[in-house]
Amino acid sequence: MYENFNNKTVLITGGAGFIGSNIAWFLQENFPDCEVIIFDIFRNNETFNNNNLKSFGHYKNLIGFNGNIICGDISKQDDLKKLNDYNIDYIFHLAAISDTRVYDQEVIMRTNVNSFYDILHLAEVNNAKLVYASSGATYGNSTAPQKIGEEEPNTPYGFSKYAMDQIASNYSKTKKNIQIIGLKYFNVYGEREFFKGKTSSMIMQLGHQILSNNAPKLFFGSDKILRDFVYIKDVVHATLLACNPVTNGVYNIGTGISRSFLDIVTILQKELGTNLTVDYFENPHSNYQMNTQADISLSEKYLKYSPKYTLEEGIKQYIPYIKQSFNWNHK
Repeated sequence: MYENFNNKTVLITGGAGFIGSNIAWFLQENFPDCEVIIFDIFRNNETFNNNNLKSFGHYKNLIGFNGNIICGDISKQDDLKKLNDYNIDYIFHLAAISDTRVYDQEVIMRTNVNSFYDILHLAEVNNAKLVYASSGATYGNSTAPQKIGEEEPNTPYGFSKYAMDQIASNYSKTKKNIQIIGLKYFNVYGEREFFKGKTSSMIMQLGHQILSNNAPKLFFGSDKILRDFVYIKDVVHATLLACNPVTNGVYNIGTGISRSFLDIVTILQKELGTNLTVDYFENPHSNYQMNTQADISLSEKYLKYSPKYTLEEGIKQYIPYIKQSFNWNHK
């Protein structure tokens, strides 16, 4: 199923974040002889104009982790030089400005796009396999199901990931011996996302509202606002499978099934034993995606990826962490 990561060196950029830390833990627990390097800027108090934090990496996601940790910024050459001391076999490149509501084009392009050239160079000089995070945001408001090649990004973040896909494709054509895989993650939820704050999944946010005994808040028409929600364990599974693909390329990672925000509230209330009335309000956002649904046919064919968790199963497993993190907020 997976490559044997034992006696290999794996670099995870953004490894103190949500997806990165879950990959790090999976490798530590299942491949004890794997050397894992976390490269993360870690969080500080700086915010964007929308008042969201500029960085989400948090040390609490890594308590008990026994690998190497480097505090560094992917956009700074001096920080990246710290990686020259390692012979890297695999790179999971997850570090990025991932807030879809940041509209500062320069900072997003410098951080997400410019640094990608350095990561590609690092993969080349180490002859390392590279798996990087693209995003379902590259599709914008395109018609569901979203298919590779039909991208219509409508935010700076979505465009930055679209640009990375084009750069990776061009690089693959000229450096045919380098393995490069991009993964368009759809709406990921699960353990260790608490420190994403306001950008955490609606599953966590609605779960905390319900645990506060407050009416869960949804936009009017939320029974028709659909997302492809994918559980973090399926995302880790797909990311590791991507180390041994049939061919280079970019692949959608979701469930292939879209579900409504109202479905989330219904499932959460069932699991938490509540029966609160939903509080509906007007959607304040323009360019709002009404339906995301990953066409995963290429992922099934070339990565051998098949999601294991329905929304009901994923939320059921997620409930203990939702309760635990709620207590962090209310001590």
